[in-house]
Amino acid sequence: MGRLIRSRATALAVLGMALIALVGAGLLMHSPGEFEIQSPAREAGFVAIVVAAGGAYLGAVLLVRAGPPLPCGSLAAVLAVAAAMRVLTFAAPPMLSSDLFRYVWDGRVQAAGINPYLHVPAAPELNFLRDPEIYPKINRAEEAPTIYPPVAQGIFALVVRVWPTIWGVKAAMLAFDALAIGVALALLGAARLPLERVLIYAWHPLPVWEFAGNGHIDAAALAFTALALLAAARLRPALAGAALGAAILCKLLPAAVAPALWRRWNWRAPLACVAVAAAGYALYAPGAGWRVLGYLPGYTAEEGLANGNGTFLLRALAVLMPLPRWAGLAYGASVLVGLLALAAWVALRAPLPADPAARAWLVCRDAGWLAGATMAALSPHYPWYLAWLALPACVALLPSALWLTTSAVLLYLDPYHDRLVWPVLVWTPYLVLLARDLRGRRPVSRAALAAEGG
Repeated sequence: MGRLIRSRATALAVLGMALIALVGAGLLMHSPGEFEIQSPAREAGFVAIVVAAGGAYLGAVLLVRAGPPLPCGSLAAVLAVAAAMRVLTFAAPPMLSSDLFRYVWDGRVQAAGINPYLHVPAAPELNFLRDPEIYPKINRAEEAPTIYPPVAQGIFALVVRVWPTIWGVKAAMLAFDALAIGVALALLGAARLPLERVLIYAWHPLPVWEFAGNGHIDAAALAFTALALLAAARLRPALAGAALGAAILCKLLPAAVAPALWRRWNWRAPLACVAVAAAGYALYAPGAGWRVLGYLPGYTAEEGLANGNGTFLLRALAVLMPLPRWAGLAYGASVLVGLLALAAWVALRAPLPADPAARAWLVCRDAGWLAGATMAALSPHYPWYLAWLALPACVALLPSALWLTTSAVLLYLDPYHDRLVWPVLVWTPYLVLLARDLRGRRPVSRAALAAEGG
């Protein structure tokens, strides 16, 4: 038994070193002097490297989930590898997205005392804020006002007052990423599962590249969502609702997991969530009115979410057959009914279990189901939208979440689903696995938790 434990620890160390090396190799795909990968060949090379990293990551997940416990010190090694990967990507310029330039711009607008929802960056009223470093790299500067909700705007404003560069944004998102890892450890402790399982999130390539590397606000949304899950597991519904409200005001997607935090007749969580959301929008609504929604309506139309034409299923069907005009409406109605049915089934069950371990597992599993079903319905085009699925998987591991988050890197090759082969490779297996996960519902028990912990 001792030899088996040592061999598992050695294999885990080798995989950790391989992941660090692959991060370094990925950084070599950066085009010198540019803030994004500019060459299709470099982009393909980067994707191949991250696919290889995904394979090493999945091997590490199997090691921590099966077999006897790892030796003392394994958690420190897991955290050290996670830190090393993040240091490398943090130190490099953003390679995959220019979003953080918009974050700095929004913070700069607020520092000048202007509501960020009032003007597009190219507006004459903001001429005095333009510079050669940030402004030229803002996407959609001529037509798109900011899309980011109030808590995200508060973060941007704070960052600009402390460190008014893209490195300040990266540092802030790295801090939120670290907070998410800390909360994942607390959730694992509550579920009485091995703490080394935190690598299911901490070693995942998506957070490493998208949060520490490209500074996406999704890191803050994920951290607040994790806090909401932990508060729900500890039977603190008001705190859970407030944290979820903050997550939603960073990025709207975390609203999908709200039913996992609520049980019938307990209204403290939804009331706290609504109160936080209302307070956030009240800070920015004066002078902006309905413009406080920013570019959200335009973005939903641009991404094909308003009519369903940007979703994977409809795009795939359109290749096989002509679709009627009402196909998007029918798809939207079907998705809405399905998601509401799943939400009701989760929220309207009996109260959460008295056993803290079972409670933590159930909250994370339900959150994984709800988030996964929402992602299946929306089929977003950008990999960083999917990174948040990895955190509840630390406690309640869903094969569908592992597949989607590790294969999502293929979407870099075709973010708009123009070449259907890449989204087919990502979404088709995911839909099959998600259906299997949802069909495999079972009551939570100590035996189930023991099996989950290996």
